[in-house]
Amino acid sequence: MTSRQPRPGGSSTGPSGAGDDQNDDRAFDSDTEGARRSTEFVASLERGLSVIRAFDADHPSLSLSDVARATGLSRASARRFLHTLVELGYVRSDGKLFSLRPQILELGYAYLSSVTLPEIAQPHLRALSDEVGESSSVSVLEPPDVVYVARASVRRIVRISINVGTRYPAFATSMGRVLLADKPQAWIDDYLKSTLREPLTPRTITDPDRLREVLAQVAKDGYAIVNQEIEVGLRSIAVPIRDLDGAVVAAMNIPTPAAAWTNQRLRSVLLPALRRTAEKIEADLRDVGTKAPT
Repeated sequence: MTSRQPRPGGSSTGPSGAGDDQNDDRAFDSDTEGARRSTEFVASLERGLSVIRAFDADHPSLSLSDVARATGLSRASARRFLHTLVELGYVRSDGKLFSLRPQILELGYAYLSSVTLPEIAQPHLRALSDEVGESSSVSVLEPPDVVYVARASVRRIVRISINVGTRYPAFATSMGRVLLADKPQAWIDDYLKSTLREPLTPRTITDPDRLREVLAQVAKDGYAIVNQEIEVGLRSIAVPIRDLDGAVVAAMNIPTPAAAWTNQRLRSVLLPALRRTAEKIEADLRDVGTKAPT
């Protein structure tokens, strides 16, 4: 965030807060930039987004007064925006301080999954699949599932159809486990408590304690192998794709016939290729990030 100074006219005109919305509208509409905006511009949305942007690495938790000061909103308006975000699940509050919840990442995932990530990943997936002779995919986490956002097909080795937009339970897939393993333990515990974990095959791990152990190992290893848990005869390996800050924003995998690929062969042949490809995608994401307008 480049500036945390309040905008002029954002304070209340009286102790009751009457006229707060009018004052805030005048504050946002009176500046030069606002004067040039379209009549279809929604100032209240701008103010709501300014509340989200008030939180950053240096200010992960803010009081109501902090948010009002950082955004230039009145306390009454800041309170309404904050409690709306709490109700929507994007912000948490302990009664005094507010902070962003992991659900806020949905806003970033929407951008990645709709434009940037698939466009960047697709040529790299195609090169990877051509190199190893197997299909490859990229997915993002949309709890309780993973959603495929890019794919390069070489041959069909599974009975089920996988396309962009296909969803599978994150706990049972290699990409899902890579994405889940990057989450804090409290987040994982909430996920396991709230997710219906039905076995997809006789091999599917559904026990929460066993899944915690698996995810801890995935976090340690930096990759995940799933052996016939999503479909009998299918073995897959996945690695993470990280953003500019090192957070896991997506995962990439290669599914293989279980009869032709042992776990050891996945590690020795496919894992290095996956990691090289992930590094190329991450480099392109960094390049886009540094060149994107701020």
